[in-house]
Amino acid sequence: MRYAQDGGLTDAERAARERVRLQAVARFEAGEKNREISAALRVSERSVERWREHGEAGVVSKGSPGRQRLSAAQVDRLERELERGPLAHGWDDQRWTLARIKTLIGRMFHVTYTMEGTWALLKRHGWSWQQPARWALERDEAAVELWRTEVWSTVKAPRRLAEPGWSSRTKPPRR
Repeated sequence: MRYAQDGGLTDAERAARERVRLQAVARFEAGEKNREISAALRVSERSVERWREHGEAGVVSKGSPGRQRLSAAQVDRLERELERGPLAHGWDDQRWTLARIKTLIGRMFHVTYTMEGTWALLKRHGWSWQQPARWALERDEAAVELWRTEVWSTVKAPRRLAEPGWSSRTKPPRR
């Protein structure tokens, strides 16, 4: 079966499929044949065979495979650990990156998240990337402004062409 672009089924679609499977279980408990059940429910005979093998306990939906893997208590503990800072967990500076948070989750809870999953977890709980609360004490505003006006303007300047008459978008003339 092919899934939608976002993958998986919605909760409503999952519940509808579970109802069909439970109807099949009720029908084969009533003594109907696989062919009759598959025709009535518009599913394959092979699916009905598998459902018959597993029984009612085997056809009940197990929920979304993308469900949250950390409990509320674990998320609270993670938040406390994040507040302690990266230095407390062995990193050299005070920046929480997604990779570090992913590693911390793995160390603390033995659960593997992808980078996207880590970011989704953070967003779900109202966290965001870090921004410095203030500038470094050593910051020299005059030096920064001088660099912006003098150095950056030369770095940013358009590149000079070797020969007049042609641009970087056209081929140089043949000789």
